[in-house]
Amino acid sequence: MVVEEDIDALLKILPRDLHLSLLKESTKAQLLEVVLDLGRLPEARYLGQCAGKYLRSTVVSEEELEEAHNAVGLFGRDNRAGIEGTLHRISAIRSRKGTVVGLTCRIGRAVSGHIDMVHDLLEYGESILFVGRPGVGKTTVMREIARVLSDEFRRRVVIIDTSNEIGGDGDIPHVAIGSARRMQVPEPSVQHRVMTEAVENHMPEVIIVDEIGTEIEALACRSIAERGVMLIGTAHGEKIENIMKNPTLADLVGGIEAVTLGDAEAKARNSQKSVLERKAPPTFPFLIEMRDRHHWVAHRTEKSVDMLLGGKIPQVEVRKRDDKFNVIIERGKAYSVDNCI
Repeated sequence: MVVEEDIDALLKILPRDLHLSLLKESTKAQLLEVVLDLGRLPEARYLGQCAGKYLRSTVVSEEELEEAHNAVGLFGRDNRAGIEGTLHRISAIRSRKGTVVGLTCRIGRAVSGHIDMVHDLLEYGESILFVGRPGVGKTTVMREIARVLSDEFRRRVVIIDTSNEIGGDGDIPHVAIGSARRMQVPEPSVQHRVMTEAVENHMPEVIIVDEIGTEIEALACRSIAERGVMLIGTAHGEKIENIMKNPTLADLVGGIEAVTLGDAEAKARNSQKSVLERKAPPTFPFLIEMRDRHHWVAHRTEKSVDMLLGGKIPQVEVRKRDDKFNVIIERGKAYSVDNCI
């Protein structure tokens, strides 16, 4: 696995003492983000660690925040900004008056070789939805999938890049996405329109969209899938049940509806007369839970949803890396919310 990053470009916007101390850190390759909050100690957070690390004993001043803000430049309506030519993301926290009182500076990394966890599924040409908690690497995977599908599979790939996280900031996309094309989104509320525009105007074979979060975006995904376009996406949630129980996003896995059974049918099923069933084919035939960067759980969405609604335990694939970064796939494992046993 090869990781490419330009940490120095991000560290340059920090107060000078923090910049210099982080450059000397032996663990900077594991740096996830730096948090600057007005009146609080600056904090660094690292991959695989729950607790952060304070970088000095003095709090962040108003002047330091203002200097960092000026170094970043303009923020979008979603309070996110980037650094041109990189994959880094800076997010702002504002007071009620609109003043920036906090910055989250997240490291963006281009990872080559991450795709071997899911390479075999890409060969099916079916849509895949990734879920997982923030920071688990979903956007990094989207970026690498874009490169592999466009360069190795020779597919026409269009990325819907709402916050410029996949293709990086600036008008020229980062080389990490390969020959995939990138459509920028003026503001998050029109993401669904840009998705539809991509299909209607640019004839993609694959559309990649990060952070599907609204009902209208879920409906746009279904419309695109019904046209035969492969979708690669991420959604808010850690497990398949989170998507099933979310009325906004449930359509991604087929949607859930209450059905009243006849007496004979209820008896044959050995169930109550009122049951929950999947109401349509899932937009995403595959769903992958990213438990962490090296532990994924792959579902055949239709089967898993039906079994969970029926009170049964679905069979899944557990995909992990060993100490030498070789991928190990265990098929036919019993699904568990906490782990796969």
